[in-house]
Amino acid sequence: MHFEIRVRGVLDAGWSAWFDGLQVTSDERGQTVIAGSVVDQAALHGLLAKVRDLGLELLEVRRTDPD
Repeated sequence: MHFEIRVRGVLDAGWSAWFDGLQVTSDERGQTVIAGSVVDQAALHGLLAKVRDLGLELLEVRRTDPD
């Protein structure tokens, strides 16, 4: 499964390791997208817990086509 998690706040690409190797990109609107393959629902919930632990506002979670 491939997901995009959008949060309010700016994280640089260095946070990729914290998010299990997912791609981390920020935009000029002060939002960050964390994207990549997630093994299962348990792993997705783990990523969302990391977002919570950082105190970031969750804006969107969506399943996407990996292409």
